[in-house]
Amino acid sequence: MAGRIDARLKELGLELPEPPKAVANYVPWRISGDQVFISGQISAGYTGKVPDEVSPEDAYKAARVSGLSLIAQLRTACEGDLDRVTGVIRLGGFVNCQPDFAEIPQIINGASDLMVEIFDDPGRHARAAVGAVNLPLNAAVEVEGVFEIR
Repeated sequence: MAGRIDARLKELGLELPEPPKAVANYVPWRISGDQVFISGQISAGYTGKVPDEVSPEDAYKAARVSGLSLIAQLRTACEGDLDRVTGVIRLGGFVNCQPDFAEIPQIINGASDLMVEIFDDPGRHARAAVGAVNLPLNAAVEVEGVFEIR
């Protein structure tokens, strides 16, 4: 079922990954009312601490990768129809970084920018951007999200 959002993904040259399966005692997503809560998605292919092992530029790309995984999970939650999404409500971003690294918001902009590119104005959202001492599987970035659907 190719709709407006699928056409936008194609126009941007973006391909969604296969939605990752849960690796512990949680579910990848859960619907409550008209909201979808998506568990944290790590940055496949980007591991290590920012900025020592992963450059800020690559960490920004890692946040985009995490964002694409969020959307892949969202597509599954919406039974394949991303046109059901009426808004990106909130993103929570985590950066595996050194204690003195202060550019955390600029890294998480990778996921935030992606949401606006794909969903336009409904992609604008509330957000938290946090530095972490470590992330699962030594990922450079992890992003979670809450989306509104119809």
